[in-house]
Amino acid sequence: MKLDFNLKLEQTQKLIITPELKLAITLLQYSSLELQDHIQEELLNNPVLEIQEAKEVEKEEGNEPETVTAEDQTPDDDFPWEDYFRDMGVDIAATSSYGRAREIPEYQPSVENCAGMAGTMIEDLMGQLRMLRLTARQYSISAYLAGNLDHNGYLQGDLEELATALDAKLSELEEALTIIQKLEPTGIGCRNLQECLMLQLKKLDHPPTLAVEIVKHYLPAAADCRHRYIASRLDCEEPVVREAVDFIRTLNPKPGSIFGEGEKTRYIVPEVIVEKIDDQYVVIGNDCGIPQLTISPFYLKVLKSDSTDKQLSSFIKDRIEKAYWLIRSIEQRRLTLFKVSQQIVDIQRPFLEYGIKKLKPLTLKEVALNVGVHESTVSRATANKYIQTTRGLFPLKFFFSSGLTGTRGIDYSSHSVKTYISELIDGENQDKPRSDQRLAELLQERGINISRRTVAKYRGEISIPASYKRRRS
Repeated sequence: MKLDFNLKLEQTQKLIITPELKLAITLLQYSSLELQDHIQEELLNNPVLEIQEAKEVEKEEGNEPETVTAEDQTPDDDFPWEDYFRDMGVDIAATSSYGRAREIPEYQPSVENCAGMAGTMIEDLMGQLRMLRLTARQYSISAYLAGNLDHNGYLQGDLEELATALDAKLSELEEALTIIQKLEPTGIGCRNLQECLMLQLKKLDHPPTLAVEIVKHYLPAAADCRHRYIASRLDCEEPVVREAVDFIRTLNPKPGSIFGEGEKTRYIVPEVIVEKIDDQYVVIGNDCGIPQLTISPFYLKVLKSDSTDKQLSSFIKDRIEKAYWLIRSIEQRRLTLFKVSQQIVDIQRPFLEYGIKKLKPLTLKEVALNVGVHESTVSRATANKYIQTTRGLFPLKFFFSSGLTGTRGIDYSSHSVKTYISELIDGENQDKPRSDQRLAELLQERGINISRRTVAKYRGEISIPASYKRRRS
């Protein structure tokens, strides 16, 4: 077998993800808050990056900031504030902080006028425990149980397991749990829904006897609205059972929810704002929270200097190149998001005009073809982003949904069909609720081709129970 060496020239095509393309893809799927965090990190790591001040931006755009002269300003001393408040019927001596501030230059608003942070559930419970006369042992075990409550106020874990972990007796934990369950709000420290409702019923002076019996023995049947079954078991009239079940529904099944999520606050910043000007919907990018980046002129001068060291010059060139990539990627993200949002607004104009019932079914492919990009680009551009419209604040993904074809050639979005189903169920007779088959027939009369199984699917997605669970008799 003969082996030899030959040189050959071949031309091939390969898809290579460059660092610039990878950065652009990453920034495109970031939300505004994530992009701000990324920019702050780059400002710390890249010394050639700077935030461009507003004055510099105005000079570049040719807009000189307006100057206000002393003649245009009206000092507060020239306006008769006391006469104005007296004419308005306001007692400035008793209620006006303005007069006191003028008399006492060092006046500061009272701390009572400042809102404090909302307390969490654990902080409120610990405050109540400190008010009780407990031994050190009781307080420590009660505090331990309070720390094992979830955000709804339910105890997580079995008492025996918690006793083993705490190296305490089971009777001590049962006593501590009784202490917790006597705290406010009523029902806190429960282990299941039945115990939660019973704690609230026992707190009442004269709880309905029938309600107590239903919670003890027939709670699942009450949840399924099986009033006739409960009435036969308790040997009473069905309207009486219905009244007792309605009373049970007034109780709070999640007593800890009144505290919210504590300091967990979710901020939503819309990426795009849609305004109606005359007869057109205009898309405006919300870039107020994203700083304008520029290259530091100091490092540009250092780079142009002849006395700069080669190693330093190479380092500065590399950082400047990365800074340019970041600035170009941010601008590319803004343009792509604007084009995609504008296309969505043009397609969903009937929704903006008339509401959810006119929402059209839309796919990523349709928007991608109109914009001239790939479907994955549209998916990244709409991920974790919100749009503020005249109809409210919506995720961009909200406008992409499957649809059904109508008999009159009109396509209906799944969100629109769910709205129709909800309206039909809200207007039904509670003694004779409409079945899924009947709902499908009513929708078909409106021109929507839909099957019974699809109605059941959409009904479940909007958390509406079946007809036998909605029946009141």
